[in-house]
Amino acid sequence: MRTVTRLSNDDPQPLTVAVIGTGPRGLSVLERLAVRLREEPAPRRRLRVYAIDAVEVGAGRVWRTDQRDWFTMNTVVGQVTMYSGEPDGGPARPGAGPSLGQWIAERARTHGEEPLGPNDYASRLRYGQYLRSVYDTIAGHLPGEAELIPVHDRIVRVRPRPGGGYELEREGDPAPLGVDRLVLTTGHPRNEPDGFEREMLGFAAGRPGVHYLCGDSAADLDLDPATIPPGTTVGVLGMGLSFYDVMVALTLGRGGAFTTLPDGSMRYEPSGREPHIVAGSRSGLPIPARGRNQKEPHHSHRALFLTPHAVEQARKRRLAETGSPRLDFDEDVLPLLLRELDHVYWTAHVTAREGKEAGERFAERHVSVLLTGGDPAGLLREAGLGEVPALDLRKLARPFGDRHFRDPQAFRAELLDVMRWDLSEADLGNGEGPLKAALDVLRDIRNTIREAVDYGGLRPSSHQDAFLRRFLPVNALLSAGPPRYRVRQLVALIEAGVVEVAGPATTYTADEEAGGFRVASPRVPGSARIARVLIDARIPVPHLRRDTSPLIRGLLADGLLSEYVVEDSVHGERFESGGLAVTRAPFHVVDAGGRARTDLYALGIPTEHTRWFTQVGSSRPGMRTLFHRDADAIAADLLACGRPQDQPQDRPQDRSEEGPAGRALVGAASGAPAEGGRA
Repeated sequence: MRTVTRLSNDDPQPLTVAVIGTGPRGLSVLERLAVRLREEPAPRRRLRVYAIDAVEVGAGRVWRTDQRDWFTMNTVVGQVTMYSGEPDGGPARPGAGPSLGQWIAERARTHGEEPLGPNDYASRLRYGQYLRSVYDTIAGHLPGEAELIPVHDRIVRVRPRPGGGYELEREGDPAPLGVDRLVLTTGHPRNEPDGFEREMLGFAAGRPGVHYLCGDSAADLDLDPATIPPGTTVGVLGMGLSFYDVMVALTLGRGGAFTTLPDGSMRYEPSGREPHIVAGSRSGLPIPARGRNQKEPHHSHRALFLTPHAVEQARKRRLAETGSPRLDFDEDVLPLLLRELDHVYWTAHVTAREGKEAGERFAERHVSVLLTGGDPAGLLREAGLGEVPALDLRKLARPFGDRHFRDPQAFRAELLDVMRWDLSEADLGNGEGPLKAALDVLRDIRNTIREAVDYGGLRPSSHQDAFLRRFLPVNALLSAGPPRYRVRQLVALIEAGVVEVAGPATTYTADEEAGGFRVASPRVPGSARIARVLIDARIPVPHLRRDTSPLIRGLLADGLLSEYVVEDSVHGERFESGGLAVTRAPFHVVDAGGRARTDLYALGIPTEHTRWFTQVGSSRPGMRTLFHRDADAIAADLLACGRPQDQPQDRPQDRSEEGPAGRALVGAASGAPAEGGRA
């Protein structure tokens, strides 16, 4: 890949920056750097940026462009963009470029590629191609004082230079790269096996034809016929989004085909090369479908109950009551969130029955009742909704509860009923359909949830129990499903007998006598199956100390990184999060001594647990989302030359926001606890 805008040999020493990881997060930093270079006065030093990726510069690993096209995104193309501004009639450039949907439409017109409507879903391959086009656009629109150098290599060690900055050791080149500032946007990790995984790997190791595949992106799993021959029974652990990827790779990827019937359902036509898939999970329910999109790209739910102001007021109450501003998720956050969902749910029911004006009148009265602490039951009866089931997230996520079933056939029949009912709700849409409209709020309100939970915003015990263990599994199941056609394909596969769901509370054990993995539900007698291959279809949860990357391990061993730990002296609680400790924007990494390293940044998935839901891989057209604001904060700080580096600072959560570029340490003034927390 070419170097862009090379500097001449007599140029003064430029400011050098390395961005490690050029998936969406790394690309967003490059895009905002390019925008600022053109819009702001030239920096005191010229700029050289190394865009480094071990898999594919400009796309990264998850979105790389050599994967098969059956792996699909779960956001419609009209709601996805990597540009921080919309097209303005001029050429595509940083700050003014097409959304994914607009880019696909233009490619269809100019190159004869398959068109997609704004509410269709693209393959991950196609998104990777779009990311590459964005990278090329950035490279082609840098001003003369900047250069962008692609580096297709793995960074295996980072060493601080005595005078500041870092030496980057490469796997494929003995010559190190010297940089003044370093940005870590390394994306999804590969973790060392946990106890369960070690047991399964050990069991498979001495048995020919028996395999255990640790969780990863489906494009990186060994799903080939050599490992999984036709007719083999394959156990699958987890039925989230990655499960659907594994499912299509082992069916469509083996030559099978789906036919859409007149009633909209599907029929599967097997190739004979498929394995037999036995899947399971805690709930026994595959992740439900997303509602048919009825929203414009710039649409965002206007919160009425769970607002930043409400979170701030809750902190003040907690501080007055306990001496700590940390929140209890179940008491301070969840009730407000449920009010948001209930309000959308009931309003959509009235609108569907009586029209938009009636829905608006109901909404006004419903908000008034809830804000004044009243009981909305009377209003619901008056609106004719007294017999309509209330919205129950727990029941939706665990529809089978603790029930036991007579046999696999009985469970299969009920599972298909639940899936078909959910599809009918999804067909109503995420605007007009009461259920999916309400659940879509879980996506729209993420930023406010972040205000409550990020940087130790919850009591450690509440964060671990209420948020991580109870809320997040339900939220993940209900807020981020696959396209409806994927769920229809799964229904067809279950009907064809290619896929079998074991049942709720599925267990996975090594069966010495049978020589395979036993997959069974204790609530479905007769569900046990012996699988020769067991696939963990769950994306690894980021955890700093389990990350196998030599880069991360070296940084941790050298004390350049630290784990984010919340110590709550008021409640006598401690939470070791597993997340990489960073300050607030511009996200300086906090080292083992508690110092914010002002020449080292981290953004995205490595910081999960310090911040929440960092796996977002795009922005939305027409909106200045947090995705671009985060990137812009780093870009602004990178270009603010001349700041002292490695200067000792107070630990995060001991100071409020400061600095013209928004360099923020966590503090009560910024909506997070000021006492007792450390990274």
